[in-house]
Amino acid sequence: MNAQELAQESQAESLPLPTPDMSGDDLFKLGMMYSAGSGGCPMDRVSAHMIFNLAAMKGSVEARVYRREMSLEMEREEIAEAQKAARRYIDQGVVKLVA
Repeated sequence: MNAQELAQESQAESLPLPTPDMSGDDLFKLGMMYSAGSGGCPMDRVSAHMIFNLAAMKGSVEARVYRREMSLEMEREEIAEAQKAARRYIDQGVVKLVA
C-alpha cells in the first residue's frame, strides 16, 4: 500500500503529499521523508520513488540519484507502481511540471 492509499484510508491522520506549489527541492525533501520514514511519513519505497520521480521532473538532480539508488532495492512491480502513481499526480494536475 502506497502513501496515497494510506492517506485515503486514514481520515484522522493526514500524510504529507505532493502539492502543485512544491518545487523540485521540496519534493526531494518529501521523498527523503518517505524513504526514511520520518516527519510523519511511513517508510514507503514506492511513494518515495514516485516523489523522487516528480522531483527529478522538476529539476532536482539529487532526486535522480536517490531514485536510481532506490530502484536497485525495489522489485520491478514496485517501480512500475511508483511510475504509474507519478503519472496520476501529473495527469490530475496535482504536480505541475516546469516546461
